[in-house]
Amino acid sequence: MSWRCDLTGKRPLVGHKVSHSNIKTKRRFLPNLRNVTLISDTLGRRVRLRVSANALKTVDHRGGLDAFLLKAKDEELAPRMLDLKRQIAKKRAAKAG
Repeated sequence: MSWRCDLTGKRPLVGHKVSHSNIKTKRRFLPNLRNVTLISDTLGRRVRLRVSANALKTVDHRGGLDAFLLKAKDEELAPRMLDLKRQIAKKRAAKAG
């Protein structure tokens, strides 16, 4: 399992751990990932995701998983989420049309 957020694409960053004597050692800054189950209102089912805490707050702010996915850029999303986004868009178009 990679350290990558399914929704935002956040990945580990690389930097230095700096000691008191200013010795720099390579280190990784890992994203704060959580395993969560979010509900898609349009599809009427639950989706298990590995999401950063920041993305979880953004999902709440935008009004749920469906709204987040429809507003997100395709390049940022994981392939599984891109498929889910297409399913949601298709179902909404069928309801509206």
